[in-house]
Amino acid sequence: MSNVQALTPDRPASYRWMQLVLGIVAMAMIANLQYGWTLFVNPISDKYGWSRASIQVAFTIFVLTETWLVPIEGYFVDKFGPRPVVLVGGILCGLGWLMNSYASTLTMLYFAAAVSGIGAGAVYGTCVGNALKWFPDRRGLAAGLTAAGFGAGSAVTIVPISKMIASAGYEAAFFYFGIGQGIIVFLIALALSRPPAQKAGQVAKVQQSRREYKPSEVLKKPVFWVMYAMFVMVAAGGLMATAQLGPIAKDFKIDGVPVNIMGLVLPALTFALAIDRVLNGLTRPFFGWVSDQIGRESTMLIAFAAESVGILCLYKFGHNPIAFVILTGLVFFAWGEIYSLFPSTCADTFGSKYAAANAGMLYTAKGTASLLVPLSSILTTATGSWEAVFILASIMNAIAALMAWFVLRPMRRNQMNESVATVQHLNPEDAKLASKM
Repeated sequence: MSNVQALTPDRPASYRWMQLVLGIVAMAMIANLQYGWTLFVNPISDKYGWSRASIQVAFTIFVLTETWLVPIEGYFVDKFGPRPVVLVGGILCGLGWLMNSYASTLTMLYFAAAVSGIGAGAVYGTCVGNALKWFPDRRGLAAGLTAAGFGAGSAVTIVPISKMIASAGYEAAFFYFGIGQGIIVFLIALALSRPPAQKAGQVAKVQQSRREYKPSEVLKKPVFWVMYAMFVMVAAGGLMATAQLGPIAKDFKIDGVPVNIMGLVLPALTFALAIDRVLNGLTRPFFGWVSDQIGRESTMLIAFAAESVGILCLYKFGHNPIAFVILTGLVFFAWGEIYSLFPSTCADTFGSKYAAANAGMLYTAKGTASLLVPLSSILTTATGSWEAVFILASIMNAIAALMAWFVLRPMRRNQMNESVATVQHLNPEDAKLASKM
């Protein structure tokens, strides 16, 4: 901590933690754009008679614009700082929900989804990128806590949104929560600031690049594409097994079976979904912190292998309601950490200066993975069971786990050596410092 304080003599040590908290709150404010969407689908369908499939196209548009535009938004963060990007993002998020409240055509609904997605991506990419820069010594933990705000942030507002939909209609929920959440993000943006220039790796336990790689340089590095492929495999593998929990529980004939765990009694599917929200948030800072201590690739090996085994066990033993709930928890816990491990690994590998844009490019893997999820429905229809889906998801995670140790680890080591050699050529003193790390 002393090294960080030395880099910010005009600010107290708590200042960067305040920046982190602000980012977490901003992430929680945009979480309902994704995790609260399901509450609106049926009311919209009931009012206009649109099919659920056509309404869900809006959700797909949101995910794609929220992920694939983050590199551009990250570029603006690296160039102009976090404040203007989050300001615009907050406005767009609020505007998108306001448009949803008045949308009377599918075209308008889709356009609103695109506006919301651009806004959410701006906030998401900025907050994660800012966390990576403010915490070079605890990147995994900082990125995990920030991502947890998005993963579990909707838990606080799901109940009031549901009540407002029931009492005043979904239009009012879109309108008032859109304004409220947009204003909060806007105000948070005013308090965000750019972190000071830091020499990567001075305070971290894990090895970090001594050179700042621009996005154009990163795209030419094979190690980036290895990380991208791993991100897609784990994200798609987890989504294929978890996005279909409802149909799976129904086919297993346990969706409505009461489950009693430590005195809490809920239907199996409801229990599993509740576990999802909790563990999907907790896993991000937990595994991020672990990776700060033992290294990124070691943590990936453990987490991805656990996910692979958990998915197979869910298929094998999931017909038992209690096992279904417990194993679902394991699957979600071993899956959500990708949103802390990959951003921190990316910043370690390519430096802090362009961390928002570089991590944003890697984050587009989430959008790519979402396009592979329909494959689960095709496989189930073609084979008549969920077996192929579970096996494929398990294999993808197992491959990613092995790649983390046997492919990514040596490639990153070579990349680090390359950065040291480059710095040595440009600045012998910095190279001397790097060689001691």
